[in-house]
Amino acid sequence: MSRIITRRRFLIGATMTASALGLAGCDALVENDRTKSVLKIAEGFSMKTQRFLLGDDALAREFTEADISPTFRANGTSMPDNARYSDWMNQRFSSWKLEIGGLVDRPMQLSLAELKALPARTQITRHDCVEGWSAIGKWTGVPLGALLQAAGLKPEARYIVFHCADEYEKTLDGSGWYYESIDLVDAFHPQTILAHSMNGRDLEVAHGAPLRLRVERQLGYKQAKYLTGIEAVADLGQLYGGNGGFWEDRGYEWYAGI
Repeated sequence: MSRIITRRRFLIGATMTASALGLAGCDALVENDRTKSVLKIAEGFSMKTQRFLLGDDALAREFTEADISPTFRANGTSMPDNARYSDWMNQRFSSWKLEIGGLVDRPMQLSLAELKALPARTQITRHDCVEGWSAIGKWTGVPLGALLQAAGLKPEARYIVFHCADEYEKTLDGSGWYYESIDLVDAFHPQTILAHSMNGRDLEVAHGAPLRLRVERQLGYKQAKYLTGIEAVADLGQLYGGNGGFWEDRGYEWYAGI
């Protein structure tokens, strides 16, 4: 346990340091191609080292009901600002559907009711935000691996991309829509779920209704909210900024393991 705590603190500290560098006016350094290459190598080394030490299936710590935080801040957007999401919300998400596509044998669309009818996993875990706060919540949802098995991944699939109904940043080229991605190791991890409930109730809008990702071994910005689609891809280079996520396209690490 002490090893886990130490690793979490180290990684959060390292991430915060990187953020602080950017805020301190080191943008030129971060944008330098050589610096980017060094950071990319370091990120890959960090991921491989963690997985070597802990294993691909090691579980994040789970807590008890008594540990659930009385308040849980909403990370990122708390209310998507677009007409499509407003319509879904006004209809209590009865018309919303999750699309699963890309490199799969059987593309599918699932309503919220259909997702809730599937076997689910409940886990009480800690959310660690890159901003430095943490909170414990109880999440219930469908294991992502089960959905991917049902869809049938093609052999060339390497990553799972999560598309969201959250235009986090208004841009002319559409690059401000939130998205995230993980590799197949995390996609099939037993604690990686698509959560439709939090603390025994349907997800609130502020927490990502009607469906959000929980990938418990990574920092909060990887827990994509307001999911609309899941896409299996061979590489991440053709998506938006090419780095595998909204924040990753703005300098954050793609692998945010804790």
